[in-house]
Amino acid sequence: MSATTLRAGVRGTAPTELVTEEREFAELAEAWGRLHRRCGAATAFQSHAWLHSWWLSYGTPGRLRLMVVREGGELLAVAPLMRARRPLPTLVPLGGPISDYADVLLDDEHADHAAALLAEGLSAAARTALIDFREVRPGGAMERIYEHWRGPRRRVGDSLCLELPATSMDELVGRLPSSKAQRVRAKLRKLTALGVEQRVVGHDEVDAALGRLLELHRLQWEGRKVTSEHLHERFSEHLVRSVRPMVRSGDAVVTEFRLDGTVMAVDLTLLSRRLAGGYLYGAHPRLRERKADVAVMLLDACSRHTEGGDRWTLSLLRGDEPYKHHWRPDPVVNQRLLLARRRTALLMSAVIFEVAARRRGKELLRSWKERGGGRP
Repeated sequence: MSATTLRAGVRGTAPTELVTEEREFAELAEAWGRLHRRCGAATAFQSHAWLHSWWLSYGTPGRLRLMVVREGGELLAVAPLMRARRPLPTLVPLGGPISDYADVLLDDEHADHAAALLAEGLSAAARTALIDFREVRPGGAMERIYEHWRGPRRRVGDSLCLELPATSMDELVGRLPSSKAQRVRAKLRKLTALGVEQRVVGHDEVDAALGRLLELHRLQWEGRKVTSEHLHERFSEHLVRSVRPMVRSGDAVVTEFRLDGTVMAVDLTLLSRRLAGGYLYGAHPRLRERKADVAVMLLDACSRHTEGGDRWTLSLLRGDEPYKHHWRPDPVVNQRLLLARRRTALLMSAVIFEVAARRRGKELLRSWKERGGGRP
């Protein structure tokens, strides 16, 4: 086995291994899936299907660094990392910018024990590199690693996410001021009057449905600023390869919206024990021409996967777009957890300086725009 055992395991402890081979990453699928279900803080972005597919599309050979803790043949913990070399030598989570949350996985029943072992293994792996763990949702399992870390550490803010309670559409509308609530109810009635039909896609239809989603996504953003990565073939390949097994395991749901028998929109919602979030959608411009409110239509569909269940949060995911604020969401800031050894503490200081400089730059730009952007 090519995985490196960092702790042989004295009596009562578990061995910690560093997995660097893509083949072994693939072979962890079943055990990883069981651990994912035992980690209450996990989101769909920590599923094996999502991260292994991401690695196949975006990973660089030779840089994979999976830290795993096993006991009795089962995984107790996993830290999905890779080595990055620019601008500083770092260990960063898999998933990259297309993943809204990053985290480690810990078995809830043995979380403190597993976190201590994982922190020890990560410390051994980070002798010459800073651990820079971005986009950790508050309450994430990575917070336990931070608590157990014995070396220099810092916590700074990262991306803003907007969140709603996981409840029915009727209750979400009830949170709004009466005038806004009336307008939303009128938009829901309009969707019904138009005859818009929702249909959840079966796992055997996922590939075709995602193809339609991406085609509609390109169409809806034609001539406007769009996330360019969503238009790349590698993203399309990742999405289809990952979502197919995620739908089968209950970590994702794909919904088609038909009007006059034609698919006019497709939505991908990612699911986990505590959180649901609409990840990506595509909608034909004709829907807006017919006065169908796409945002209301999508939130109505997403809320149907949360009402009456055990999930706590309906996440609007990253981004501070104005349309999201219509629903009076709670702002939640992801965390960036920096872990270092004494010899790598200067690397951490450099990152903190960079974060502070960027934040100051954004504040100055905002202030300049508020003053009129330099216009006389």
